[in-house]
Amino acid sequence: MEWSRLYPGFLDESTGKMTKDVTIADVGCGFGGLLIDLSPAFPDNLILGMEIRVQVTHYVEDRIIALRQKHIETNGYQNINVLRGNAMKFLPNFFQKSQLEKMFFCFPDPHFKQRKHKARIITNTLLSEYAYVLKEGGIIYTITDVKDLHDWMVKHLDEHPLFERLDEEFEKNDECVKIMYNSTEEGKKVERNKGDKFLKCFRRLPDPK
Repeated sequence: MEWSRLYPGFLDESTGKMTKDVTIADVGCGFGGLLIDLSPAFPDNLILGMEIRVQVTHYVEDRIIALRQKHIETNGYQNINVLRGNAMKFLPNFFQKSQLEKMFFCFPDPHFKQRKHKARIITNTLLSEYAYVLKEGGIIYTITDVKDLHDWMVKHLDEHPLFERLDEEFEKNDECVKIMYNSTEEGKKVERNKGDKFLKCFRRLPDPK
């Protein structure tokens, strides 16, 4: 994957190589609210949003370009960008083994109908792919306003041998949880409608010997 087009501020022109790798992924990033809030909180990390909808991807690109221009003197928001891609099909094409430190799944499509459950972003097969690109100790963050989907995600992550559920103490003190809870456009809509949000975090375990 050629990343210099997305993160030109992190290209070493003398060697032609990137000085950093992408380590945080927001899968199904929507309109980019989480990316934009994560950027100043993790200035030393390259953060990628993945979005399947063309128009939404263009919108996020425009948001990021505008923010970069507005903060040109401080080089702000150089560490985030968005890519149009289907993470359910092509994730290993973008990331090497153990490359990522954090993955976010914020308000994914619930696919309510039983026959559509196989299209959900958290399944046993996909979790093995997420485990492949996550480093040991890396974190998966999930949040939704749909209780049934929350239970589904937690069940599949609990059953997967390469993930362990983190406790409420972790969630209470983790900076990403605080950012994720209110930064996405979907999350703000749930807040306005006084709906519930269900979140859970899981740590990537070491590979069995």
